[in-house]
Amino acid sequence: MAGRQALSLRHASDRGSGTPRLIDRGDLLAALDRAAERKVTIISAPAGSGKTSLLRAWADRPGRAHRHAVVPVRRDQQDAQQFWLALLSAIRQTSGIAGRAEPPAATPDFNGRAMVDRVLSELADAGGDITLVIDDLHELKCPEALAQLTSLLTNLPRHAHAVLATRHDLRLGLHRLRLAGELAEIRAADLRFTDRETRELLDVAGIALSEASAALLHERTEGWAAGLRLAALSLAGHPDPERFVAEFSGSDRTVAEYLVAEMLERQPEDVQHVLLRTSLLDQVNGELADVLTGRTGSERILLELEEANAFVVSLDPERTRFRYHHLFADLLRLELRRTWPEEAPTLHRRAAGWFLRQGQVIEGIRHTQAAGDWPEAARLLADHAFSLTLDGQAQTLQALLRAFPPGADHPELALVHAMVDVVQGRLDETAAHLAVAETYARTAPTDRLPRLRVAIASLKLSLARRRGNLAGVREHAEFLSAPLTGQSDDEIALGSDLRAAALMNLGIVEAWSLGVPDGERHLQEGALLARKIGRPYLEVSCLAQLGFASKFRSFATVRSRCQEAVTLAERHGWGSEPMISPALVTLASNMIWTGEFDEGERWLRRAEQALQSDTGPGIGMLLHLVTGMLHAGRGHHHGALEEFSAAEQLQSRLGPHALASLVTGWRLATQARLAMADAARAALVGFPSEQAGSGEVRNARAVIGLAERDPGAALDALAGVLDHTAPVIGDVTIIEAHLLAALAHRALGDLRASNHSVERALALAEPDRLVLPFAMTGSGQLLETLPRHETAHAGLLIDILDVLHGSSPRAREAFSPAPMDELSPSELRVLRYLPTNLSRPEIASALSVSVNTVNTHVRNIYAKLQAGDRSSAVQRARELRLLSAGLPR
Repeated sequence: MAGRQALSLRHASDRGSGTPRLIDRGDLLAALDRAAERKVTIISAPAGSGKTSLLRAWADRPGRAHRHAVVPVRRDQQDAQQFWLALLSAIRQTSGIAGRAEPPAATPDFNGRAMVDRVLSELADAGGDITLVIDDLHELKCPEALAQLTSLLTNLPRHAHAVLATRHDLRLGLHRLRLAGELAEIRAADLRFTDRETRELLDVAGIALSEASAALLHERTEGWAAGLRLAALSLAGHPDPERFVAEFSGSDRTVAEYLVAEMLERQPEDVQHVLLRTSLLDQVNGELADVLTGRTGSERILLELEEANAFVVSLDPERTRFRYHHLFADLLRLELRRTWPEEAPTLHRRAAGWFLRQGQVIEGIRHTQAAGDWPEAARLLADHAFSLTLDGQAQTLQALLRAFPPGADHPELALVHAMVDVVQGRLDETAAHLAVAETYARTAPTDRLPRLRVAIASLKLSLARRRGNLAGVREHAEFLSAPLTGQSDDEIALGSDLRAAALMNLGIVEAWSLGVPDGERHLQEGALLARKIGRPYLEVSCLAQLGFASKFRSFATVRSRCQEAVTLAERHGWGSEPMISPALVTLASNMIWTGEFDEGERWLRRAEQALQSDTGPGIGMLLHLVTGMLHAGRGHHHGALEEFSAAEQLQSRLGPHALASLVTGWRLATQARLAMADAARAALVGFPSEQAGSGEVRNARAVIGLAERDPGAALDALAGVLDHTAPVIGDVTIIEAHLLAALAHRALGDLRASNHSVERALALAEPDRLVLPFAMTGSGQLLETLPRHETAHAGLLIDILDVLHGSSPRAREAFSPAPMDELSPSELRVLRYLPTNLSRPEIASALSVSVNTVNTHVRNIYAKLQAGDRSSAVQRARELRLLSAGLPR
């Protein structure tokens, strides 16, 4: 294995002149060591990749047992005899017999076959390991010499090896060596500099660059050695290195000169014709290249260039799509502007037409803009804006808008501006642009009306939804029941798109509205239709909202739906898009309700990242609400009050909605817990009767009463919640009410009533294993003092106490227990009572089974847990996470 060695990079080429700058490329030298153990090694990479520098560093290391016969092939070598004489001379020089034998001389009747035999004979007689190093083999342009070289390589003596360096692959017929495992190959990808090596090169050259600029330089050069070295030479002494890197491209003088001399000018006219006319594309294929060049056969040229390592990279296994090296593409575009400046707009128009015919609208618009056809670009963008929005291309729309000249007057663009505004929550600007778009649509050509009308209808739906206007959404969704028959295929497709968008908007507004139960159904229908018509972004958007719309279902259902949405979003690369944020926030809420505070916080942070570009009041309010829940669950009441207050400020922009009473109730209750009961009570004055009578605000009144040491007033406030006459958003409000009642009864000295209320709260919390209400109400002491023999929910009780004492459910899940026989559901129910002080008859009574049944289950539990008694069974169950970890009590 090679030690760490230094490799020199020289100016302008693999060999240039000047003092070498040394950088450590020990990994690459070690790779060449391993490769050279084979009979033949080929190093194939473009010009300036560092092939010669690598060979020199590898051959010149001290202590190497191998001898190296190095033969650089002269440029455009056509004479086979000259090549072979140079090779024979190098072998003799290396083996030490050059002074004892006549130097090889040219003859008029050169016999290539005989020369191969002569070389093989001298290699066999050389004694010891010897390696032939043939550099710049691509310069050997004599087919006879290449055929003779194949014969030499396939018949090398056992102790002889060969390393060939070339800019492109040659037809040497070495397939048998490859099959036999005797051929090693080092390619351009192996020679590219890594980020670390780029940084080291800059350091050795004395160039100070920020990490970001060094990474940008590596990205622009794609690790190409000559490109990095040329950049380093230009950077030396530059007054503003950061700006130089930001502007560095293949049009830089030193890079351009190198690429023109070493690459472009070496290509025949027809190849240059293809390269220059396709340089304005990010990617190219044979068909598109034919369109731009006006000739056929472009794919063959692209394939040959790729095979020749000519800075052309294939992008798919079938080798049908290609791109140019970044710096080479910059140089080609410069040469196109210099050579045929008048052709660029025409080429862009041809490219735009081809992309539009292929359905690649974004590329079509970009090339239309590049051609300077601004009115046509505006028309295309307006016609396709709705479709692009449904595909999650809102950011692309913004970029395309910014590409128009400042002050450009294109009324079609008002529609696009409105779509960007509504996504970013700028609702007044949306309405203004929408009015301009409607005015323009009245005079638009007939063939464009269907697309414009669909886009305008979609915008009205989105605007009404963002403003929480259920009536407005329904008004604009009347077409939901209209048939789509008797129309063109394009109009039917647009109708399906609009129907799916309408279902989503309608479902979202209904999910937020009071007393409107259809939100789930419409979102499910929207997701199914989006899947059917091939709109995955719209499908994920519906599923993300469905998690929130399911908020009053079981927590398992909500969690499952949110995770489905997140999984699908991540599959498409949209895991950080704003549209997935409802699922992220709802999933965080779900975790926080069940006491998984750390995991809930992780999902909240993801939601915050996703919402950086979305300022909508609904999702913003929800984010503040759930963050406040997290603070309250951890006992951080000041942080909770700040978040609940922020949520309440945002909800004023929403109008009445399903969570309004919860936000207000929790804000008031948190104020009371922070000794601000007077402010909380004052805030109650003037509340509308409907809001004041909600279960959530009644609970807040109870907290105020308890803070004022008036437990009787607290119980009076809770009466409507506990007798189910007050409207509530769900069982969580009732659980909270029972716990507040328990605190009030305890303050009055009625421990029996207090314990009864706690038991009722535990019973309601048991199905979803809810923890948060107990944490928010400060019910830890209630649970600690609850006699274990009086509860049928001992397992949940212990879980809650664990969380209140700082145990993390997530940490317990990280434990990986040993395998065991699975307990049956009945045995698990009995197991939950074993940590309590209940006797077996008491357990039987609590479960409404016989004592014999309990005894049978206990014996099975002991056997499966490999425990000898009740205490060890409980300990083993906790290790296996079948019970809470528990605390000594």
